[in-house]
Amino acid sequence: MPKIHGIKKLTENPFVNLYHLQVENRKGNPGSYYVASRAKTLQELELNTRKQSPDGVLIYSLYGENADRVVLVRQYRYSIDDYIYEFPAGLVEPGENFREAAVRELREETGLTLTPLSVDEKFEKPYYTTIGMTDESCCTVYGYASGQVNLDRLEDSEELEVVLADRREVDRILREERVAIMCSYMLMHFLHDREPFAFLKSSEITDS
Repeated sequence: MPKIHGIKKLTENPFVNLYHLQVENRKGNPGSYYVASRAKTLQELELNTRKQSPDGVLIYSLYGENADRVVLVRQYRYSIDDYIYEFPAGLVEPGENFREAAVRELREETGLTLTPLSVDEKFEKPYYTTIGMTDESCCTVYGYASGQVNLDRLEDSEELEVVLADRREVDRILREERVAIMCSYMLMHFLHDREPFAFLKSSEITDS
């Protein structure tokens, strides 16, 4: 089994930091590995605490009288110097419940009001985003959005537009646009399932 022999924090940033790991691979050879993390100290790294808590939250919400549109944001990202389609999302504040964070983030990013669904834990528990690069994990909150789009609460660092996409537009987006992978899978559900949230109806799995 690979081993970690030492960890050094390389940056001092408010939202994400880079850590250098001195490692030994399964054949005993030494090497280096780099991990980006929301953790602000060595002690808070998940590989030290062994505890997983959500760093952020994604919001998959349906909009309209017939719930026939999905709420997306088309947001500029420095990492690709371009716009990409994503779900509204944000960080969970210390001491904040991730469902509360979802309501707050949707309001801040879009002006819309989120009514979360109550779903089985397996659908909304934190899952890792890009485990080869970071220990970051996010919960997904599902629900219905209402109200009018309003961007007055956006931070200066956020450059985005809100897209209330019907199935025809979702089909175009998946074919032609840059899309975040976690968002793309849910858009495939939305595109092809008559009832987009049908998969959330948990049923007990039994051996046949």
